Amino acid sequence: MPVDVQTETVIARPRQEVAAYAMDPDNAPLWYVNIKSVAWETDPPARFGSRIAFVAQFLGRRLAYTYEIVELVPDAKLVMRTAEGPFPMETTYTFADASDGSTRMRLRNRGAPAGFSKVFAPLMAGAMRRANTRDLAAIKAILEAT
Repeated sequence: MPVDVQTETVIARPRQEVAAYAMDPDNAPLWYVNIKSVAWETDPPARFGSRIAFVAQFLGRRLAYTYEIVELVPDAKLVMRTAEGPFPMETTYTFADASDGSTRMRLRNRGAPAGFSKVFAPLMAGAMRRANTRDLAAIKAILEAT
C-alpha cells in the first residue's frame, strides 16, 4: 500500500524567504519534529544531485536515510528522494504566493513501504500526517517570529 501524505500552511512571510529557509537542509532539525541530525554527503549548498544524510526518530524507531535532490526550482519547488534507507520515500516542498505577501507552503511525502514496514503502511500515513502538520506549524512559528 503506497503512502501519500500532503499537508500545507500559509506563512506570513515572502515566498523567497520561506523557500530559502525550508530548502536549506541544515535548518531541518529546527522545524522537523522527527529529524535529529543532518550531514551533507556532497558540498552545500543544495542543488540538483546533492546528497544529504538524515537521522530521524519515527514511530519509536531510529531511521537513517540519504536523500538526493532530484528537482530544485529556486523559490518554488524542491523534490528529494531517498537514495538509501529503509523506506523508499519522495519529499516535495512547493511554495506559492498567497495574499498579503504570504506564502502557501505544501509538504508532500510519498513512498512505498517495503518489507516489515509494509505491514504498518496505514499507521504510517496517519503518523506522517500528524508529524507533517506539526512540522509546518513549527516552520510557520519560526519564520513568523522573525
